[in-house]
Amino acid sequence: MTESGATRVAVYLDFDNIVISRYDQVNGRNSFQRDKAKGSDEHAGRLARATVDVGAIIDFASSFGTLVLTRAYADWSADVNAGYRGQLVGRAVDLVQLFPAAAYGKNGADIRLAVDAVEDMFRLPDLTHVVIVGGDSDYIALAQRCKRLGRYVVGIGVAGSSSRMLAAACDEFVTYDALPGIPAFEPPPDGGADSGDDAEEKPAPRKRARRSKAPDSEPADEPDPPDPQVAATGLLTRALRIGLEKDDADWLHNSAVKAQMKRMDPSFSEKSLGFKSFSDFLRSRSDVVELDESSTTRLVRLKDQA
Repeated sequence: MTESGATRVAVYLDFDNIVISRYDQVNGRNSFQRDKAKGSDEHAGRLARATVDVGAIIDFASSFGTLVLTRAYADWSADVNAGYRGQLVGRAVDLVQLFPAAAYGKNGADIRLAVDAVEDMFRLPDLTHVVIVGGDSDYIALAQRCKRLGRYVVGIGVAGSSSRMLAAACDEFVTYDALPGIPAFEPPPDGGADSGDDAEEKPAPRKRARRSKAPDSEPADEPDPPDPQVAATGLLTRALRIGLEKDDADWLHNSAVKAQMKRMDPSFSEKSLGFKSFSDFLRSRSDVVELDESSTTRLVRLKDQA
């Protein structure tokens, strides 16, 4: 019998999505498809530099509760995925074998993953959390369905290759780079491994590549993202104004402000912005907010409300 109030977590990894997205992040936009087509020896070295720490993902997922099932979807006969099999099996991950369609190389991970997740929620009514590892916008409908069925939805995706609409559909969204134990990512000095080949690419092939789980760094149907620091400041200001209207109080608890910011933008993370704590993030916005740290209960308010 499951204890009342116990949290039970199901984790679903679109493995191709996370591996290829990380490769493109480290080596340059669209570099995975280009390097794969060339078949160069350098491809192996670039794969090694972009290795995904599966343990960090699973450990983070376990922070939400007991992992009752963990599945990874990919073509495990492909060299890019085969090297991870030992690591995944060692963490009790169920490997779901998928085969790419002949025409486009799409392995159907999003469809199979979504079908399994919905089936598991009805088969295991005590599931409380669903963790979706993959930044593809195809998972927006799944995230929304999970929430309607009463589950807390956590998304994990690679920065620059994850749909912001998917992040908004989740209760919480975390970038791979912000996971505990993942070293800070520094882009290559030349801005990536892109070559002049990109200039010859046509819009249609780029869309097809994204559908075959080689995500573009920014989906074509989404606008260019704003500067993350500026966006975070705007998010903070809006959260404080909402708190002021709701509670009719100038000073708000730090934790309440952060919770409101996370509800407004599940992808918000002070650590991904370079701050060790939320208090450090607030201190960096001293031109916008005022802090009261005179007691253990830390409070914050907008300066224009002082």
